[in-house]
Amino acid sequence: MIQLQNISLGYDTKHLLLDNVSTTFTCGTTTALIGRNGTGKSTLMRAIIGSEPLKHGSIFINNADIQQINPQQLSQLVAFVTTERIRIANLSCRDVVALGRAPYTNWIGRMQAEDEAIVMQSLEKVGMASYAFRTMDKMSDGECQRVMIARALAQQTPIILLDEPTSFLDMPNRYALCRLLADLAHEENKCIIFSTHELDIAQSLCDTIALIDSPNMHHLPTSEMISSGHIEKLFQMS
Repeated sequence: MIQLQNISLGYDTKHLLLDNVSTTFTCGTTTALIGRNGTGKSTLMRAIIGSEPLKHGSIFINNADIQQINPQQLSQLVAFVTTERIRIANLSCRDVVALGRAPYTNWIGRMQAEDEAIVMQSLEKVGMASYAFRTMDKMSDGECQRVMIARALAQQTPIILLDEPTSFLDMPNRYALCRLLADLAHEENKCIIFSTHELDIAQSLCDTIALIDSPNMHHLPTSEMISSGHIEKLFQMS
C-alpha cells in the first residue's frame, strides 16, 4: 500500500507539479496514471522510490515513511520499470531477470537454488520461460518489456511502478501487456501503477485512474473517473 500525505512536488514553490495531494493506492489493484506531458507522472514515480525529493508532505509504504526506509529495504518493497528500451547484448534473459534478486542475494551476489527457481517462475508468469537463454538484442520490444516485468516480479515486491510501459509497442501488444499487469495485480495481490497515454486501455483494464491536472491529482475508481468529467476537462481542446 502507498499513501501520499499532503505531498507537493516541483521545481520550486512557484512551479509545483503537485500541491498538497493525498491519496492511497492499495494492493490487489492496477492504477493508470494519466495526464498531459510534463505534468509530473514520472516525477511522482521517482518520489515514490525515493529518488525525487518532496517539497512538502510524506509518502508511506506499508505504513512506513520512505524517508525512514533504507535503500535495501525499499528495494524489497518497490520495483520500478523505466520507459527506456533495454537491449543487453551479452546477457541472457535469465541473467537480466536474475538482477531482480539483488536485494536478497548474499554479500558476493551469489544466487541460491531458491533464487534460481524464482527467476524461472517470474519468466514463466510473463510467458517468457522459453526465452530464458536468449539475449534481448534479438527480441521484439514487447518481448523485452515482458522480460523487464519478469525482473520486477523476481524482486518480489508488493508494489510495481512502470513508466509508460507501452511506449514502443503496437496496439495488440499494448493491450496484452496491460492485461498481464491487471492479472498480476489481482492474482498476486500487488499494487501496480503505470503511467500511460492509452485512455481506452486505462478505462477498460484498470481498477482505478489517477489523473494529474497540475497541481492537482484526482484518484478515483475507473467507473467514477469516467463519469466525473475530469478526463474530458483535462484533454479538451483549449
